[in-house]
Amino acid sequence: MIAACAPAAFAATPASGAHAHEQAAGSPALRLDHGRKWATDAPLRQGMARIRGLVAPQLAAAHGGRLEPADYAALATKIDAEVAAIVKDCRLPPEADGVLHVVLGELLAGTGTLAGRTAGATPVDGLVQVVAAVNTYGRYFEHPGWKPLAEAH
Repeated sequence: MIAACAPAAFAATPASGAHAHEQAAGSPALRLDHGRKWATDAPLRQGMARIRGLVAPQLAAAHGGRLEPADYAALATKIDAEVAAIVKDCRLPPEADGVLHVVLGELLAGTGTLAGRTAGATPVDGLVQVVAAVNTYGRYFEHPGWKPLAEAH
């Protein structure tokens, strides 16, 4: 049985209600598929590659203090759009879908912080969250040629 990566409501409201589907399914956790990374499909690989491609060039500027709040917010908007496309287009078996929900939830938490929607946190904190989520994806999902992002800040 093939399941969508997330329900339509998840795509429509990425920053809120993101975990409704996974909670109903029993709160999935990050785990491997019997010791192996989960299989992916083309929409997932393409979307995650685009997210990585959006984040990677911003890291040096962020580390150098050269990004403004508007730059972080724009990055959040672009990442949110990619997450919505993944949700819309990718199809994974239910167990892999549940693990992916955890990663996408981490990404959306990070973009919320990037966009300034998390009280007491800075956009840099959001970038750290996004980088961690991108790297978590690479640890749990098979993606030929995937390279993690540098996490040091």
